[in-house]
Parts: sequence; structure tokens; C-alpha cells
Amino acid sequence: MTDNLAHLGKVLVIAPHPDDEVLGCGGTIARLADSGQEVHVAIVTKGYEPDFPASMVNQVRQELFAAHRILGVTQCHFLDLPAAALDTLPGSRINAAVAGLVRDIAPDTLFVPFVGDVHRDHQLVFTSALVASRPRGPEVPQRILAYETLSETNWAAPGITEAFVPNVYFDISTTIDRKLEAFAAFKSQVKPFPDERSLETLRALATVRGSTVYRAFAEAFVLIRVVA
Repeated sequence: MTDNLAHLGKVLVIAPHPDDEVLGCGGTIARLADSGQEVHVAIVTKGYEPDFPASMVNQVRQELFAAHRILGVTQCHFLDLPAAALDTLPGSRINAAVAGLVRDIAPDTLFVPFVGDVHRDHQLVFTSALVASRPRGPEVPQRILAYETLSETNWAAPGITEAFVPNVYFDISTTIDRKLEAFAAFKSQVKPFPDERSLETLRALATVRGSTVYRAFAEAFVLIRVVA
């Protein structure tokens, strides 16, 4: 496989919660890192007491650092908005936080959660990312792609909410093992099969997405916008 992701340039992956970036883009992140490209990850939310014990939040953050070392993430950014409570905030606050991040990093390519995900945090992050990327000047992402997240993307109501119908596939045959290793680093999040958040299911999804385009393993995305 020849590397053909150089056209993505500087990349920013926006994740509502820790591990979303690994589930949706882990193999692609590793490919980009292997080719020497700059890959930033932004975690939008943070758990706060009493809903999320501080010990658990600290554990997940350490798991995230371990996962990112495995993948080769250039830098991780934390917005620290309240997890599972974005819908309690003014939209302007979420928009401003995400817009500031996009402005400071100035990515060529933006990866965002899918608007049809069942989790409200995912939906709001998608919308804020698009608000931040409005083409009102030359310094906006040239490409925006939405990724799928196991246990979020396919659990919404079919036929009523937006369906994830991918039209972009990135071959991760050389990095599937790193993706699985990175997710395994999230010991607090990995579940035993047949739970969707299991290593077996993550590998199975990559197999299905790969077979769709005659590859051993792939990650699938919905292209939101491209300017060439």
C-alpha cells in the first residue's frame, strides 16, 4: 500500500469524549503519524463530580495519553466542557470553544463526530465544528469528514434520524493492530464481546468497511465538504 494521505495536510480530530477519536479514526491517525504528518486531537468534554468521580476522570485521561502515544498523536487539546451536559450550555459557549481551537490549529482537514449519533454531545460537537468551519475567509479547513463511533452512530432511530452512509474509506490494513492496541489502552472503556465497545467488534467493523472497498481493513467516513 502506498501512502496517499499526504493531501490531508495538518489534521485535527475533534472528539466529544476520550476514546471517540480512537474508535472513529485510530487507524487513520496512525497512518498519518507514520508518514510524518501533524495530527492534533481535541477532547471537547470532561467529566465532573458528582456524576463522574475524579478518580475515574484521571484514570481515563491517563488511558488517553497511553493510547495517543501508541497512535503517534502530535498534540492533544482539552476544552473541558461538561460531559453528557453540553445541552445545558448556551450554544454560543460551545461554538466559541470549538472555533477558537480551529482558529489556533488551522487544520487542513477536520474529522468530526457524525451528526446522527445517538449521544447529544456528539450532535452538538458536530454542529459547533461546522459553525467554526464556515467559509468566511481563506483560513478554514479544506476538508471535513465525519467518522463513526461504535455504540453511538448506529444506535439512533433508523429512518427517523440521519443515517451514516459512508462515501470515503481509508485503508488501515497496516495500522489496525495499533488501533486495537490504542483502544485496549482504555481499560475502563473496553467491554467484553458481544458489547459493541469490544476489541472483537472494533476489528469486525474494520473488516466490513475494508471488504466494502476490497481492503483487509478500513475506516469509513462521510465527506461533509471539500475545497480543492
